Amino acid sequence: MRFLTSCLAALVLLGAQAGVQAASFADNPIVYFVITDRFANGNPQNDHSYGRSGDGAGEIGTFHGGDLAGITQKLREGWFSSLGVNAIWITAPYEQIHGWVVGGNQEFKHYAYHGYYALDYTVLDKNMGTPDELREMIDTAHRQGIRVLFDVVMNHPGYLDIQTAKDIGMDVLWKGYEAATLRDYHGYIDYNRDKKKWAHWWGGAWVRSGLPGYPSGGSSEYTKQLAYLPDFRTESTEYVHLPPFLHDKKDTRAVELPQSTVRDYLVSWLSSWVREYGVDGFRCDTVKHVEPAAWAQLKQSATTALAAWKSEHPQDKIDDQPFWMVGEYWGQGVEHTDLYENGFDAMINFDFQERMTANPSLESVYSDYAKALSGNTAYNVLSYLSSHDTRLFARKRMHEAASALMLAPGGVQIFYGDESGREPGQAPASDAQQATRSDMNWASIDQDLLAHWRKLGQFRAHHVALARGTHVRLQGEPYVFSRVMAQGGDRVVVAPALKGEVDVPVGQVFAEGAKVVDAYSGQSGQVHDGKVKLVAQGTVLLEAKQP
Repeated sequence: MRFLTSCLAALVLLGAQAGVQAASFADNPIVYFVITDRFANGNPQNDHSYGRSGDGAGEIGTFHGGDLAGITQKLREGWFSSLGVNAIWITAPYEQIHGWVVGGNQEFKHYAYHGYYALDYTVLDKNMGTPDELREMIDTAHRQGIRVLFDVVMNHPGYLDIQTAKDIGMDVLWKGYEAATLRDYHGYIDYNRDKKKWAHWWGGAWVRSGLPGYPSGGSSEYTKQLAYLPDFRTESTEYVHLPPFLHDKKDTRAVELPQSTVRDYLVSWLSSWVREYGVDGFRCDTVKHVEPAAWAQLKQSATTALAAWKSEHPQDKIDDQPFWMVGEYWGQGVEHTDLYENGFDAMINFDFQERMTANPSLESVYSDYAKALSGNTAYNVLSYLSSHDTRLFARKRMHEAASALMLAPGGVQIFYGDESGREPGQAPASDAQQATRSDMNWASIDQDLLAHWRKLGQFRAHHVALARGTHVRLQGEPYVFSRVMAQGGDRVVVAPALKGEVDVPVGQVFAEGAKVVDAYSGQSGQVHDGKVKLVAQGTVLLEAKQP
């Protein structure tokens, strides 16, 4: 692995020597999204924290052992750098509900391995690791110029499961709860117990849940209970006290905040990770279901927190760029909306996966995106092929799909395993998304596919023109295009699918007689009559050859 790391460092150095146009992270984000629990197990000692165990039914929804130490291990091996990645988005690492709830149609035990069932926003989930392991992971990433993004949820905490109710002293369980099964699970929780008993949890001033002493969910996008989850009252102007269970929880770092709303507490808790560890950005879940003012407040608080951390840790920061926030608003495409006026630098682009599944011409996709994003620094998107919330892109088309994604205008998001050929896992028909969250296939890597992703990723990392340059089609069949930054900046000519002896048109991008390099094959060439003669190896990535 030392050899690989040395090679990667050489690639970065060559990019710097080539004089490619420097870009802010916001202009050219290359984000790797990893479900931490399903990626790499760096510390098996934490696999069964809080008494978590398997369910004996395919382990669809159990914790599988991946942790922060595993990500650090893969950082050191050069996995992310080799892909040109400049940010890692990890699932929410703070403490989740301890036990399981009923998954699917009473088909599997569903633990909070995905990070969306929060219990305590102020401490790490023990399955993820320790504070020292988090700090080591972030520091290791920063030394490679890679940012770390937390997945954050302000819409809802987790359900109250049986194990958590026991652990926090909630007197709402019927005798014999230890024997609860998927079919009789809810029969062991007394949902009609006295409201004084239920008040020991979050309390009605904090969440809507319809339980005794709690308001029910509303009908608007901001007040509904998604999937029956308790809904935080982030729009409330009422000052609240620390929830009783957190007040009594021995290991929490939550403290009473004077004259603070639910939103104030959540913003304070989430920003504290930035202030203490130097977290570089947030991927915000369920943006559609939290009022915009809450996201704007989170962005302002986190931006202040990161600036303070960087001021105190000048040797540990990557650069002085500000805190970065990307949002998940279901159905959002590349259009500019008011969301960008409320704290978001980018939004996840749901349009790309849908259009690529329909197998359109790349030119139609690229030209649409370039019209919105080329040269525009006001906002950005993250296009993706696969997602934990939708589906994995067809494995048999992944080679061509990798080219389509990594050469697209705007920012890009790689879902763990797309680069390695990870196959879908088990999933019941009632919860098909579970199939997208299989374990990383370390023992069965598709090496040809991985090599393809790495070449594309390195090229993209060195060329902001791919993300922000003016897009021009140079040839229709086989497809060749150029992207050029304004005023003599970065410029590339690309043919996503080209093989054999070819004359690649370069238009006015490279001058007559100019020497160029195909970064995909390593071949050098020279412009003659507006073309470059090459033996293409499946993809052509032309850049200026440096003296």
